[in-house]
Amino acid sequence: MSQLQFAKALLDSEHPAPKDLINPKGGPAGKRFDVYRNNVVLSLSDALADAYPVVEKLVGEKFFQAMAGVFVRMHPPKSPILTQFATEFPDFLAAFPPVAKLTYLPDVARLERIRTAAYHAADARPIDGTYLAHLTPAQMARAKLQLHPSLHILSSPFPVLAIWQKNTSAPDIAIPQGGQDVLVARPKDMVEMRQLPTGAADFLRALNEGKPLGEVIEFCEKQPGFDPAENISGLFEAKLLINIKTEGKTR
Repeated sequence: MSQLQFAKALLDSEHPAPKDLINPKGGPAGKRFDVYRNNVVLSLSDALADAYPVVEKLVGEKFFQAMAGVFVRMHPPKSPILTQFATEFPDFLAAFPPVAKLTYLPDVARLERIRTAAYHAADARPIDGTYLAHLTPAQMARAKLQLHPSLHILSSPFPVLAIWQKNTSAPDIAIPQGGQDVLVARPKDMVEMRQLPTGAADFLRALNEGKPLGEVIEFCEKQPGFDPAENISGLFEAKLLINIKTEGKTR
């Protein structure tokens, strides 16, 4: 019996127990294998609930457990590192007919997923604004700003941050109409989330792509309401700027 055969039988309740498995008395171990198979699926379902607690709350514990069983069998772990398990869950929700009416649910799951990614991202020390203030206008236009490795951005047509807050720390919050651009990062010890102002999501994404600051600002200023000064100061306020490169020099 190969490991692949064992794994396939482990996550497929319709698949018979491997024939060459024996119990301590030398007989078939089918019943023991069924117990083990059930425990594996249950443990992975619990891990999924731990990773996506707000999704579980929104659909209910019983429904989530049933849905988790389907997901676990379709997407078994590919790594022994548990934090890398269930990255496919948001896309699974988007294609899972029983939750089709909960159109916001996949993006809530995406928010929970990037919270986990931000928490486990590398540490980095932020810099203050003094260096940027000493640059000439020409140097500032060519400067490339490196952002914190924990930074993630989710742009959703739904108010996902408000939905997450209402189901965690702020149950009395009013859910606004329309979508939200959400910044998720861990500049210190805790994961922080905030709604971004107009154009900030594009601003941060462009900086993360390594584009010069002047080019980024010129592009984002085409969006009505974009404020370059507010967005640059926001980088320092949120402690997201960790490096500035100008003409081959690095801060």
